[in-house]
Amino acid sequence: MTDTRSAGPVVAAGSLVLPLALAQFIASYAGSNMNVAITTIANDLGTTVIGMQTTITLFTLTMASLMIPGSKLTDIWGRKVCFMIGLVVYGTGALLAAFAQGLGLMIFGYSLLEGVGSALMIPPIYILITVAFPDVQSRAKYFGLVSAAAGLGAAAGPLIGGLITTFISWRASFLLQVLVVAAIALLARRITDPPRPGPAPRFDLLGAVLSAAGLFFVVFGILQSGTYGWFASRTDFTVADTVVIPEGGVSPVWLYVGVGVVILVFFFWHIRSRERAGKDPLVSIRLFHNRTSNLGLGTQNIQWLTLQGSFFVISVFLQKVWGYNAIQTGLMLLPAIIGILVSSAVAQRLAERRSQRSLIRAGFVATTVGMVLLLALVREHSSIATFVPGLLLMGLGIGVMLTSSVNVVQSSFPEADQGDISGVSRSVSNLGSSLGTALAGSVLVAASFPGGKPFALSITTLAVISLVGLVLAVLIPKQPAALPPKELAAPHH
Repeated sequence: MTDTRSAGPVVAAGSLVLPLALAQFIASYAGSNMNVAITTIANDLGTTVIGMQTTITLFTLTMASLMIPGSKLTDIWGRKVCFMIGLVVYGTGALLAAFAQGLGLMIFGYSLLEGVGSALMIPPIYILITVAFPDVQSRAKYFGLVSAAAGLGAAAGPLIGGLITTFISWRASFLLQVLVVAAIALLARRITDPPRPGPAPRFDLLGAVLSAAGLFFVVFGILQSGTYGWFASRTDFTVADTVVIPEGGVSPVWLYVGVGVVILVFFFWHIRSRERAGKDPLVSIRLFHNRTSNLGLGTQNIQWLTLQGSFFVISVFLQKVWGYNAIQTGLMLLPAIIGILVSSAVAQRLAERRSQRSLIRAGFVATTVGMVLLLALVREHSSIATFVPGLLLMGLGIGVMLTSSVNVVQSSFPEADQGDISGVSRSVSNLGSSLGTALAGSVLVAASFPGGKPFALSITTLAVISLVGLVLAVLIPKQPAALPPKELAAPHH
């Protein structure tokens, strides 16, 4: 890779970061733009809304389940190679989805191939930035750009998707993804991947299967909370027309999550046994012994939970209570989008003046205050302006945290461990996104009985969770100075 500290640092950094940021944007966009076009796509494909919701769920499941195995392949195939393969797989999936005439091809193209492509191309994004910029300040700047792209893709997805679906076609949204991926592939040719220290590891197939299966059941269980609720099942849970759990029984959410947890426990036992035997595990167990990284991962999870959860609640409120369409809903989220972009743009300056843990704390405070302002100002018949202060503060807070938390986690390990920790980091973030939408949705349903205030209760729940994130941020220990390049690349013992 071109040395970003050489004569042309700005050009070199731009040639590296631009395709990475665009890739993160398009992956986040794919996860959020489909919601506004569910009914239209279902009618065109001759399927149901439930069928399309299942398609979106499977995309999330595929991406979250394969993120850790995908990150391991960066150590085996190389970061750039893995990134390029991910682009090809993703673009192929988007092209198939664009021309799908039935639900089967849509699931294969969007849910499977785009999910696999995302799991291959996202981990290298953060690894390449980490190894290219050893100092915390520069890394914060470029993590800020990538984080802004992630937040912008997630936040602007409904607006862009709504505009394209309304004025052209939902198929054009997938074709747009194909064009963007092709442009990214052209830009990414200039990236040269520095050699990984040490020999390439062997792929732990059993570990990959166990991690994917465990995360699949956990995420799938969380997503079922919108249907069955968290505690007492709202409806009968059936398997092959047989009622396994009757209405009012324990929610099947815990059945799925329990199976996932058992598989993940076996996964951790497997990788520890493999590591003790001197073999290459899918991910080193010692990564989970790092207190700073563990707390940073916790804040990452809660950030994405609050981001996706709050956007979901606000979107439902605007559409159900105010009667807004997809375009109007997307425009209402602009203050949050602006906040994310502004705070991410100044990430480097903030990192020069404040520690990463201080920025995470400030971000959680701003996010929580933003939610409180929404609760205090927004009413069924209030003006549009009542949304602006709360959404802007939330955007500013989340934008700061997305950058700083990634920096804390990735900077906790040397170059040799970047593949492993990047996959864990992305899995945790995806889990947060899934949990945010599922939790917010289940609270809305549970509180929709006479006398209930579902939207206020949902935002209150998310605000409390944001305070939990603040506690985790307070516990993050003070970080040492950034390691110099030679020390950063040294094997970790």
